[in-house]
Amino acid sequence: MRLLNCKKMRLALVGFLAAIVVGGGNTFQLLTMIQEKKLIEPIRDKVLRETPYIGWSAGSNLACPSIRTTNDMPVVQPESFDAFNLVPFQINPHYLDANPEGHAGETREMRIEEFIEVNREMYVVGLREGTMFLIENDNIDLLGPRDARIFKYNKTPVEINPGGDFQFLLE
Repeated sequence: MRLLNCKKMRLALVGFLAAIVVGGGNTFQLLTMIQEKKLIEPIRDKVLRETPYIGWSAGSNLACPSIRTTNDMPVVQPESFDAFNLVPFQINPHYLDANPEGHAGETREMRIEEFIEVNREMYVVGLREGTMFLIENDNIDLLGPRDARIFKYNKTPVEINPGGDFQFLLE
C-alpha cells in the first residue's frame, strides 16, 4: 500500500482503470483531496476516452463543471470550485422539494435560483433520491422512480420524468 502514495504510481494506476467510481462525502473535502493529488486532468482525460465514470452524491457534483451546486458545507477551501467538467450542466444531488412548516431558511429551489441568477447560461438538475443519469454515446437517460427538476435562468422550473427528453442538457 505504501506505493499508492507515490505520485507516479497513482497516475499510472489511473491509466489502467476499468471504471472510475467516486462516492459521497463532503464535496469540498473530496475536491480538495483530488486537487492535491493532481487527479482532475488524468481522470477527466480517462473518462473522455471512454472509461466509465460512476459518481453518486459528492461524486455526481464532481462530474459537473463545478461543485457550486453541492448541498455540503465548505469545511475546507479547495484550490477552486472547478471539477471534472464531464457534463455541461450542474447537478444538485439529493434534491428535495420540502419546505417544512416553520422553516425560515432557504429551500433547495431558492438556492438553485440564486445560482442561476448569476450563472444564467447553466442548467441545474435537481436529482431526487433513487435517480441517476446514464450517459452513453451522447445519449442521456434518467433512471429511477422519480422525476428530475430542471432549472434555467428566466424559465419556470420543469419536471421531466424517466423516459423524458434530456438531450438538451448535453448541447
